[in-house]
Amino acid sequence: MADREVTQDGSSVAVDTTPRRDPHGLFSPAARALGRLVGRRAKWVTVVLAVVVAAAALALGGSAEATSTTATSLPASAEAARADVLRNQIPSGGNAPAIAVFSRPGALTAADRAAVTAAQRRVVAGDRSRQGPPPQYARDGITGLLVIPLSADLTDDQTSTTVEQLRTTLRRDLPAGLQVNVTGGPAFSADVGKIFEGADVRLLLATAGVVALLLLLTYRSPWLWLVPLIVVAVGDQVASKAVAALSRVTDLRADGAVTGITSVLVFGAGTNYALLIIARYREELRRTQDRHEAMRAALRSASPAVLASSSTVILALLSLGLADDPFTQSLGYASAVGIAIALAFALLVLPAAMVLFGRRLFWPFVPRLGQAEPTHHGFWSRVGERVTRNPVKVGLASAAVLAVLACGGFGLRIGLTSTEQFLQKPEAVVGQEQLARAFPAGTSEPTVVLTRSDQVAAVTAAVQKVDGVASVRPAGSGGGITELDAVLSADPNSSRAFDIVRDVRAAASSVPGAGALVGGADAEALDAQTTAARDYRVLTPVILAIVLAVLLLLLRSVVAAVLLVLTVMATYVASMGASWFAFDHWLDFPAMALSTPLLAFLFLVALGVDYNIFLTTRAREEASEGAAARPAIVRALAVTGGVITSAGILLASVFAVLGVLPLIQLAQVGTIVGFGVLLDTLLVRSVVVPALVSIIGERWWWPSHPGPHGTSEPEPAP
Repeated sequence: MADREVTQDGSSVAVDTTPRRDPHGLFSPAARALGRLVGRRAKWVTVVLAVVVAAAALALGGSAEATSTTATSLPASAEAARADVLRNQIPSGGNAPAIAVFSRPGALTAADRAAVTAAQRRVVAGDRSRQGPPPQYARDGITGLLVIPLSADLTDDQTSTTVEQLRTTLRRDLPAGLQVNVTGGPAFSADVGKIFEGADVRLLLATAGVVALLLLLTYRSPWLWLVPLIVVAVGDQVASKAVAALSRVTDLRADGAVTGITSVLVFGAGTNYALLIIARYREELRRTQDRHEAMRAALRSASPAVLASSSTVILALLSLGLADDPFTQSLGYASAVGIAIALAFALLVLPAAMVLFGRRLFWPFVPRLGQAEPTHHGFWSRVGERVTRNPVKVGLASAAVLAVLACGGFGLRIGLTSTEQFLQKPEAVVGQEQLARAFPAGTSEPTVVLTRSDQVAAVTAAVQKVDGVASVRPAGSGGGITELDAVLSADPNSSRAFDIVRDVRAAASSVPGAGALVGGADAEALDAQTTAARDYRVLTPVILAIVLAVLLLLLRSVVAAVLLVLTVMATYVASMGASWFAFDHWLDFPAMALSTPLLAFLFLVALGVDYNIFLTTRAREEASEGAAARPAIVRALAVTGGVITSAGILLASVFAVLGVLPLIQLAQVGTIVGFGVLLDTLLVRSVVVPALVSIIGERWWWPSHPGPHGTSEPEPAP
């Protein structure tokens, strides 16, 4: 049905006024409620409230609190965490050694050794608690070391400050040519912290720059891109303040990695939602003269997909609360808060801000009433026609591409040592490598064995028999508990070191009545590996179940929901394979970080299904108006193809921004998710899903067909 409506220039045009069926039952009430916020007066109230809330958050949010002790990096049930708690009961047990490694090419001179002794005196003069054993010298005569006890209860900022002061003190008055590098647990923590100094600003600038450029290219307007960018940027700052406030009143750990990934998610997801809403608003402006009614119609159509998409991501992130790893838990809660705030700004603030400026905001490509929708016969329409004309051949070819990419994952290695986690070598890594060449590799961070004092001799004898233990010595006692330091011959955090730790645990636990617990850096890394494997096994099916449930509620189709989940799983496997091939053969990464597979799975499955949600909800809308499955998916692809492609490229680029931080784990997550999003956007959503719909036909919507009277018009012959 069509009516005549008068345009601004006085001409009369035909406007489609056919009543539309409601294909989004569950989310429709919320969509109608959102439309009321863009009225002539309501829009001003919405914008003013948003400004007030943002100003209050920025003024009162404060800064985050984060610590990196063993207790916050492992579950309380892990043996290394229990050993750390017991160790703190010993007067000398609350220490973490920093290792100063002195070296001179050729050999250390007598003056060098005197300078090492003087350096130790300078360190102790500033704090008597830093008195350690006398300097030790390697047999090669090139290397010497100082063990400097530091408190293990320092926060991240305190550790960084202490290590920097220590490095400055040690370098003072050294003979020319004598080098010193500080390594050990505190030094590694300080160097990781240094990576994140100013990280928020660098990430924000890089992310905002990428988003601004892509929005400018997408809209080709000198000012339209500013509205979504400003709205999302303010939402990101509100989210960061909310996370900071939570870190002060809960156990949430808001370190640089957590806040950085959260910011990337807020920018990526918020901009994706904005692109979809603005695209639908522009489409409605070609049908409706009044901009307020156009935005209400856009929200009725687009917000169900946005709500379903964001619900999937938020619920998947909250499921990380089931993880044992405290970092994973914190990332899940912080990112869920960030996505919720990004959703609020996209659905509440952005529409009101867009309506304020009217059609002129789109200049020079202003949508006019009665103007033909250019996407109906554009590039993506032609892609849809070609895919659905030969769906079997296209589907098989696409499956072959995904299978080839997945094959790159053969030989995948998981787990980085402490010296392998950086893209660039900081001082702690240089010192550790020097130490490993001259002393037993575990000298800098010995394995800690805690036992009852009356069983020290028996436990010492048992541990010394373990192959790979270079030495065992008492390191302190108190309260009936004695600490033994076992120096391992294997590189820290290596698979060989983990094997030795397992053997040490078995040997120590075999002593009756000792109650022995084994901790230390290698034991912590081993327990972290075990925790990561457990979290991956538990959380992947939970995340898949959440995605499937949301798709079922939105689409009310078992066939569509199951097949869409299978497509995003295929995307994940293919992206992991292709990325590992690049890491192993081109980038020379030694392995994947422990939490990389789980984080990549979460982001690719939860975010990757977004584009399929945007596509299939539009296809369901077309089907509700009488279109058969094949023309419905072609029309949906034609209309959403451009905006979804822009959204996918933007999200992939935003994740690539994680590479500005020289930490291998973040580079890996950014690469896998970025490549996976592009793969999902350009192949799976554009080719595989339309091919599947065309092959399956009307059964795609089973058991709840959206068409009139539960059926659709006969599908036309190709």
